[in-house]
Amino acid sequence: MGRTLVICKPDSVERGLVGEIVTRIERKGLRIAAAELRTIERPLAERHYEEHRDKPFFEALVSFITRAPALLLVVEGPEDTWRIVRTLMGPTDPSTAPPGTIRGDLATETTENLIHGSDGPESAEREIALFFPGLR
Repeated sequence: MGRTLVICKPDSVERGLVGEIVTRIERKGLRIAAAELRTIERPLAERHYEEHRDKPFFEALVSFITRAPALLLVVEGPEDTWRIVRTLMGPTDPSTAPPGTIRGDLATETTENLIHGSDGPESAEREIALFFPGLR
């Protein structure tokens, strides 16, 4: 069994697209193991995006993810669940995301691209521990 973290970012909540995103995940055959709607606090956001700290877009990333509530999900499925979710999401830049992907169908801006998914099994483990520390 594999797990990954998915964040329906503030823009997806603001635009009323959370149901569509969760539906796509569930229709793929994946299961929601945990979910919480909350505003991510700045220190947690900074830890989440730690690898980008020295990049020019770090502040914008943190400001965006903390501006309003986001839906945090732990998604379960086969061992490569993280990869399945990343395929469903599509590339970061919505202008290059293929139709049929979440970003290709629903996003319009690279900086507000609706969804985050862990980029590998190690990232998934680290991110789930950050956002759902009590989850086993």
